[in-house]
Amino acid sequence: MSERIGFIGLGVMGKPMARNLLARGFRVVVSSRSRGPVDELVAAGAEAADTPAAVARHSTIIITMVPDSPDVEAVLEGPDGVFAAMKPGSLIVDTSTIAPAVARRLAARATDLGSAMLDAPVSGGEVGAINASLSIMIGGEAAAVERARPVLEAMGNAERIVHIGASGSGQLCKVCNQMVIGGTLAAVSEAFALARKAGVDPARVRTVLLGGFASSRVLDAHGERILNGNYVPGFRTKLFAKDLGIAADTLAEYQTPAPVAAVVQQLVSALMAAGQSDADYSALATVLFDLAGLES
Repeated sequence: MSERIGFIGLGVMGKPMARNLLARGFRVVVSSRSRGPVDELVAAGAEAADTPAAVARHSTIIITMVPDSPDVEAVLEGPDGVFAAMKPGSLIVDTSTIAPAVARRLAARATDLGSAMLDAPVSGGEVGAINASLSIMIGGEAAAVERARPVLEAMGNAERIVHIGASGSGQLCKVCNQMVIGGTLAAVSEAFALARKAGVDPARVRTVLLGGFASSRVLDAHGERILNGNYVPGFRTKLFAKDLGIAADTLAEYQTPAPVAAVVQQLVSALMAAGQSDADYSALATVLFDLAGLES
């Protein structure tokens, strides 16, 4: 394939996403703060690069998947960053979850340097990354989206790869996504708490709810986690807390009230305070169980 793909950030999400690119026949150059996942992907056929700048020198499309806005800024704008070395005509695809305002600023900088940038955050968690079934919400120019589409389809569900609008709108969509997930997760947790307090089997309640209008992927996947007390991280609480912080800032920017999101943010803060920052964010249920006087 003519495009050579650079991939920066090989964590829980990034490593399987890069592996799926290799499986689809793309030439991939990888870089990450930890050497272990780099070595794994090199064994699978990737090339290694020591710095983001080195990735940029050897790539035409550069994908980033790192934790937060400052991390993306460091990868792109740092002394060994992408902006210092990328060739004119390059395309950056940031699949991280960052502030919409930061995404807009970085995209404008990429344009000034003769390249393009898409904000393309993903949803679907580790399972979606492994199975190449991620939903991908994209902000940026239409021509850049079409150029990136074959690459994105190697990592996500083609029917759920959606161009939302101008730069920053992909991240705005991700804010909405996290708000809906958080509100649904809290409601599922409250329902399970009520069932348990009333002496009703929450597993049977979940089975019935999955067959009606209350059904959701949160009830399905995270409901099962909660029933089993399985909070091994697929998406860590500290990252969800970061996302809700972005949501709060974005809501303030647009003067949009969101009382449900505010309550969810407080529940997640309580989970963080309980020392569960590295647990899966579905452990939010334990906060509500504790409030109800139930064993977590």
